[in-house]
Amino acid sequence: MSAHRRKPREPKSPVPASRSRGRSRSRGRGRRLTRTLLASGCALVVLAAATAWYLYDDLASSIGSSKALEGAEKSKYGDVNILLMGLDSRRDQNGEDLPPAVLATLHAGASSDVGGYNTNTLILLHVPGDGGRAKAFSVPRDDFVELRGVPGFTGKAKIKEAYGRAKATVEEQLAAQGVADPRQLEREGREAGRRAELDTVRAFLGVPIDHFAELNLAGFYHLADALGGVPVCLKRPVKDGYSGADFPAGRQTLDGQQSLAFVRQRHGLAMGDLDRTKRQQAFLAGATYKLNQAGTFTDPVKLLKLIDSAKQDVVTDRGWDLLSFVKQAKNLSGGDVEFVTLPIEGFDRNHGAEINVVDDMKIKRFIAERIGPGASASPSAPGAAPSSPGGAPPVPQGSAQSSPRSSAPAPAPSRSSSSTPAIDGGGVPCVD
Repeated sequence: MSAHRRKPREPKSPVPASRSRGRSRSRGRGRRLTRTLLASGCALVVLAAATAWYLYDDLASSIGSSKALEGAEKSKYGDVNILLMGLDSRRDQNGEDLPPAVLATLHAGASSDVGGYNTNTLILLHVPGDGGRAKAFSVPRDDFVELRGVPGFTGKAKIKEAYGRAKATVEEQLAAQGVADPRQLEREGREAGRRAELDTVRAFLGVPIDHFAELNLAGFYHLADALGGVPVCLKRPVKDGYSGADFPAGRQTLDGQQSLAFVRQRHGLAMGDLDRTKRQQAFLAGATYKLNQAGTFTDPVKLLKLIDSAKQDVVTDRGWDLLSFVKQAKNLSGGDVEFVTLPIEGFDRNHGAEINVVDDMKIKRFIAERIGPGASASPSAPGAAPSSPGGAPPVPQGSAQSSPRSSAPAPAPSRSSSSTPAIDGGGVPCVD
């Protein structure tokens, strides 16, 4: 062994045990915190996904569905056309009478036979595939058009009648074949009514219909309650014993009963039913405004209440991805929707009934100019109907009868803009 050994290196100063243990504990806590955060994040994602799926599955399995659009032509370029149909029916989805107490609350008459199955609200919602501004076209219920899909009927009638006529005819045919189950008669009759109304509107407007939502009379009532009230604005005070409307001028929030009176009023309005379409538009504008302001789409309690309301009153076409539309509706609720009432040529009578005279080809051109390829970026063409719920559709002079309907009270004296103070709707349109 060599006498000269290498001098051993002096060891580094040892780290105090307390500091070493502190660093170890710190690293351990950091790793545990990271794992906890990751686990919590994953749990939240799973919970959110499970909640969304539960809401969708619950809605899809409980809401009424229809085959009325099976095999129908679809829109192109990613566009979506949705027809909103409001039935003036005092019956539920199974054809059962609404309870007398509900009828009394709705101020809609004491009999469930009143109103029949007319589609008193017809609104085509066009959502362009390029992300442009959505448009909602109100179709006046008394437009005199060719009915389609009504068994045994050819010719013209009010557009609102297609549903009820087809339903009654099919039920009579089934009863003659020995079908006695009232629920089956109601179910198949309504399907026939939906097909006829969809076919009639599709032919009249000249565009495909991709989806539809049918709402009964109580739907306005339940929707307003589910939202905790709907904001509207009136240019002047109104009082009408027929609908129960009794409102001051200005912006106000309506509960369910008041909302139904608001959308049903036509007596006392200068243009009768045509002004009522403005009320329907204003209600939808107020409802979407409330959806956005109240954060309904991000509040599970409010969303569940809204879904429960839909189960009672709404029927949609089978296969409609409602979850995707709910996400889309969240964007629509920002108020980026243009409301338009289709123009008429004037008023007339047919077999004693008052009708709106319309030019079918003009209507098709009117629609095509506004929702054709690239239309969302183009300005409104000359002669367009007003694009806000506060306006009235043009009624050309000299065609048919260009005065307000005899069934509606005489219009109130006109007021100049200088004598009518401007009313701030606070984000919602002001209407008559």
